Amino acid sequence: MAMDAVPFFVDQLEREHALNKKMLAQVPEGKNTWKPHEKSMELGYLAALVAQMPAWIALVLTTDELELTDPHAGQDFRPVAQDSNEALLAYADIALGKANSALSSVKEEQWGQPWTLKIAGNAVSSATRLQQVAENFTHMAHHRGQLTVYLRLLGDKVPATYGPSADEKVG
Repeated sequence: MAMDAVPFFVDQLEREHALNKKMLAQVPEGKNTWKPHEKSMELGYLAALVAQMPAWIALVLTTDELELTDPHAGQDFRPVAQDSNEALLAYADIALGKANSALSSVKEEQWGQPWTLKIAGNAVSSATRLQQVAENFTHMAHHRGQLTVYLRLLGDKVPATYGPSADEKVG
């Protein structure tokens, strides 16, 4: 039954990747360090996070856990701000490739195995790999939504995603 998840996730990944790229293409260059508030993350990091999140599917399917306070853990999956829209979009494509590769080789028994996200040794999220991969999509949409707020505050256009935006009508 979990193997039915592979085509479902691949299809969902393609749809979300297209929305990510549409949003990432609007990120203004030269403003990577901008943030709306001192407690907010920088624009460049947030944009890279949205671009990189599909690769977290590979992280979940190829490791047992991620300890966020370990600077060496998950190095290939940590967002790195990009200097241009072209680089940011290429970064998103690489992340998509990692996710698709992991999904194409996942074994049935892996879906039910646990995967844990830890901070300072404490489990902040622990669930089956199937649940964690599913959660990745809502987490990605959340950060993409944050990115829309940054774009609006910077006076840039916000593209339509699941429906129209003030800047782009759908239908």
